[in-house]
Amino acid sequence: MKKLGALLAAAALLITGCGSSSGGSESRTLTVFAAASLTESFTALKTAFESAHAGTEVKFNFAGSSSLVQQLSNGASADVFASADQPNMDKAVQAGVVDGAPSVFATNKLAIAVAPGNPKGIRSFADLARDGLTVVVCAPQVPCGSATEKVEKSTGVTLKPASEEQDVKQALNKVRTGDADAGLVYVTDATSAAGAVDRVDFPEATSAVNSYPIAVVKNAPRAELARQWVEFVLGEQGRAELRKAGFGAP
Repeated sequence: MKKLGALLAAAALLITGCGSSSGGSESRTLTVFAAASLTESFTALKTAFESAHAGTEVKFNFAGSSSLVQQLSNGASADVFASADQPNMDKAVQAGVVDGAPSVFATNKLAIAVAPGNPKGIRSFADLARDGLTVVVCAPQVPCGSATEKVEKSTGVTLKPASEEQDVKQALNKVRTGDADAGLVYVTDATSAAGAVDRVDFPEATSAVNSYPIAVVKNAPRAELARQWVEFVLGEQGRAELRKAGFGAP
């Protein structure tokens, strides 16, 4: 019995030692809900943030901003929410799912994504209304969709899209795969897909510039780490990465 007790004690010490072998660094997961158009820039920032915060892993849920607000309102657990427009962040504030006042960290505007070489000769927003073109846009509740509606109103041009996608990446992919001749996406998305698509800028896009706000989620599991991520995005390194991706300053 004494020998069994000694073995059990040794095993307990071994387990305790294994549990503290990390040198005191706590393993932490930060969950960020972010607009699909932030995929490339936020993914690039992830590495730098994790390096500066030992033991931290940043996990993303990228989707249309309206979908993310719905998920948060339905009780989804997250630490940070970054929207591609102010109206969807306002909905999050009104639903009581964010903590404190959101901060705008970037701006973005629409561009037309077309096949490489622009075989259909699309040069303007008005060209998208031509007969025989397959055009895709974002759904109206999605920020890139509401921006499209604003441009339609300001130009008097009414589009007849083949589909209304739930986020900007879905619209972009329809062009990349050849399922659409053109898609209304953000400048940043068309830039990130350079080579797979060409980008056509149009002046009327300035009538529908989207502001991107970010906020800590209410009752965030990692509230302090969430605040550090927000500060990182708003800081010099965050702004530099966003600028490189094609975002405008707030």
